[in-house]
Amino acid sequence: METDRPGEPRRGGLLNILKNVAWLMGGKGFGAVCSIAYLAILSRSLGLKNFGHFSLIFATGLALVALASFQTWQTVVKFGADPAHRKDWRNFGRLVWLCGAIDVSGAIVGTIVAYVVYYGFGGALDLNPEFIDMAFWFNVALLWSRMTTPNGIVRVLDRFDLGTYVEAVVPAGRLIASLVIILWGPTVGRFLFAWAFFDLLTGALYWLVAWRLVPKALSRENFGHFRETLTSNPEVPKFFGITYASSTLDAIYKQGPVLAVGYLLGTSAAGLYRLADQLGQGIGKLSGMLTRAIFPEFAVARTTQSIDLFRKLVRQVTVIAALAGAVVTLVAVFLGEPLLTLIGGDAYTRGAVILIPLAVAASFELASVTYEPMLYSTGHAQYPLAIRLIAVSVLGIGILALSPMGPIGVGIAVACGMAVLWMLMSATVWRVMRGLVRAERAQ
Repeated sequence: METDRPGEPRRGGLLNILKNVAWLMGGKGFGAVCSIAYLAILSRSLGLKNFGHFSLIFATGLALVALASFQTWQTVVKFGADPAHRKDWRNFGRLVWLCGAIDVSGAIVGTIVAYVVYYGFGGALDLNPEFIDMAFWFNVALLWSRMTTPNGIVRVLDRFDLGTYVEAVVPAGRLIASLVIILWGPTVGRFLFAWAFFDLLTGALYWLVAWRLVPKALSRENFGHFRETLTSNPEVPKFFGITYASSTLDAIYKQGPVLAVGYLLGTSAAGLYRLADQLGQGIGKLSGMLTRAIFPEFAVARTTQSIDLFRKLVRQVTVIAALAGAVVTLVAVFLGEPLLTLIGGDAYTRGAVILIPLAVAASFELASVTYEPMLYSTGHAQYPLAIRLIAVSVLGIGILALSPMGPIGVGIAVACGMAVLWMLMSATVWRVMRGLVRAERAQ
């Protein structure tokens, strides 16, 4: 029967997800307009070669962030949903401080790894030697600005409106900085400095907002009780490990192809691929936006609603995401070339053929957007990890086999890997959901 569990207040389910998506889309819509503008300024003013250098530095930075970050927001949402729901700020705060300490540890380790990468292997990335120092410090800024614990606090408390305001700082700041840099004189270093500054500012604002939302949770008296927190939440280490590995594989999937193009085909090819990839991922960012809105709602719904209501919610959001995925592909086919020409100029028009397979990949990612939150919220986080490992393997084999075709071959490899991920995720979710239904009805 489609009934809530007794004694539990019911949240809005699909309506709550749509409300949060509306907030995120408002911010992302604003960000999309700004990003198209500053991306056009960036690609046109730097030229194909220097834009390629910028792209390789940025992609390496994002990959290092993923390697050093444990995506602690997912742990805050998964294990903090219940104490936050009960307003148990003591236990919620202890969990948050644990996640924050892991964030800081990851940033320290990431800084060391960045030093080794840039000063030990910068030549392998085909980077101009004069960019090594600035690339290192840019990566350090990303590592310290992209801690996700405060993001998790905002999301588990259902304050997506505040998150939208904070995240609007990055696109607005980048656009303003781009206009100033054009007047001052465009260089790779100046763009990197501007990008790093606004990332750091946004990271600081997220912590400030989190503290204003739950000052009791973030009080000093809750700091340092790490052993007690792990004792009361024994599944946290396993969840940390699985989500870390999964997010790392996701980063390899998204940033690896750019680095592979730079290594195998050269810096200019990397710039061409990156612009098409930026548009493809820009369209596909709807999937990440939906994940942020879905996971907190799924985490609460799984503990407060019957399996029938939970299954209905998963089904509704999956249908919406699949339709959005179809729209993504159509946009790329019919508007890809005009968008690339508008943003980058004639030098980037060749990227239109690359955009199509990348948009197909984004549509598969979007169609499977409910799967990972559903598996996480039901205690099956190991399945997305195994499936992502298979998808990354398919991607690697595809890149090696198809890279002689140029950047388009790498794009096709990305689409093939994401198609495999979607098929395996679909089958896994169907199997897990059937098991949950049988288990609840047997009680």
